[in-house]
Parts: sequence; C-alpha cells; structure tokens
Amino acid sequence: MKRVRHLLWAAVAVLVVAAVYGLAPDPGDRGVDDGAGQRGPGHGAGLDSPAKKDIAQQIVASAENATLDWRSAYGYIEDIGDGQGYTAGIIGFCTGTHDLLTLVRTYTDDHPGNRLARYLPALRAVDGTDSHEGLGKPFTAAWKAEAKVPAFRRAQDAERDRVYFDPAVRQAKEDGLGALGQFIYYDAIVFHGPGKAPGSFGGIRAKALRRADSPAEGGSEVAYLGAFLDVRRAAMRERGAGVDTSRVDTAQRVFLREGNLALETPLRWRAYGERYEIP
Repeated sequence: MKRVRHLLWAAVAVLVVAAVYGLAPDPGDRGVDDGAGQRGPGHGAGLDSPAKKDIAQQIVASAENATLDWRSAYGYIEDIGDGQGYTAGIIGFCTGTHDLLTLVRTYTDDHPGNRLARYLPALRAVDGTDSHEGLGKPFTAAWKAEAKVPAFRRAQDAERDRVYFDPAVRQAKEDGLGALGQFIYYDAIVFHGPGKAPGSFGGIRAKALRRADSPAEGGSEVAYLGAFLDVRRAAMRERGAGVDTSRVDTAQRVFLREGNLALETPLRWRAYGERYEIP
C-alpha cells in the first residue's frame, strides 16, 4: 500500500515543463476508441517502451513528489503522516508496507556493508506499523547518503519495476489496453498497492470489470477506463475526506476525455493544485 496525499499544494499553480527526448508523435493521432472497443491506429507503443516509460515516471512523480524530475526522488524520505511510517524513494517505498524492507534486504544481499544494512532488524520490527523505533534521523540520513550510490538507484528501479510497473503493464495488456490504460493501472497500483483486497489494485480492477467489459472482452476501451477511474476515485475517497483525487480528476480523466489512448505528447494536467506539461 502506497502513500496517501493529505497535503494541499500552494494555491498558485506553477508551470513545470519537461522535455522528452527521442519521441516525435503525430499530435493528430490520439488513438481514439471507436466506441465499440476497437482501438485506432494511434494506439501506438506500449508503456514499456523507453519513451513512454519515462513519461509514466514523470506523471507519477508529479503526484508523488510534485516534480517531473523523477530521478531527483531517489533520496526522498519523510513521514507524511499517513500511518505507513517513512515514505521514501522514487515510488514511495514505505517502512510500514513491507516494500521498503524488501528493497533494503535485496540490496544488502547484493551489496553487504551498505549504509542501510544495519537497519534491517529495525525495519523488520516496524514492518506493518508507522513506528520509527530504531530508525529516526540516523536512518533517514543513511537513506539520503545511499541514494547517491548508483547501485542503490538501480535497486530502486528494479524493485519499482518488479512490484509495480511490470505487473501493471502486463495486466493492462492482457485486458486489451493501450498506453493510457497501462498508465492508469500503473498509477493505481502505486497508490493502492498490489493485492486483491477491495481497496487494492486487484480489488479496484475486479469491481470495474463488473461495471464494464474490458477491450479483451469485447468492450469499449473508453467506457472501461471510465468505469475503472470511477471505482478508483471512490476507493481513494474511502481513505478519508482529506484525500486529494486530482491525480485522477485533473490528470488521467483529462487524457481519457481527450481520447489520448496512446498517451501521446503534448500532455497537460494538474496534480494537487499544480500545473504540468510534457511538450
């Protein structure tokens, strides 16, 4: 289970522009669903293509870290008061949700003697809680220092892909979804976590499939993704009235209304009160 935003960003929107290299889409080719579940010729490359994957990381970072520079978040770590302990790194690994423990344990297996290895007993003890026992400032300092090591950055990338990105893209492709649908699944699994519980990614997908057929079942891609976002937004709201749903309302829903099923640039959206663009 991933981080939950209770913070309200500044009322004055800030325009953040990031260049995406090596991608030259046709702005008129948006991969529009024809309403009968058939995808147009603009469905394009999957989210796992290098250019689209970078776009995905930028959009997630806009919601998770208020930046498009997702690589700047390797050393990020703080307790955001969501009951999941420390949230850290490029995808919001948490001390209370097992994924941060798994990351550090795997990294230590390959790189014994790193700065975080000494905290493994404490990380095991606090797993599943919001406790800082045995961690605190020495641990956050160690995380920030280790995040400067290329091997630890690669370890974060690998764990992000193993737990979140690869499963989301694989499931979306099985459901007949293009790059936008693959991203919608990815952001959902980042925020809600994997699993089959009602509030998890699997639970949200199961409920959406009861409302609309996926393209793989012969349904409309636009209609199915609309149902998925409806279910996901409701799941976010169930976490509390303070949960901001703009990563759905003013980002993913915007791309869907535009018919941009291929997730082609330019992309413009808002997240937590801030305005972003990938030209």
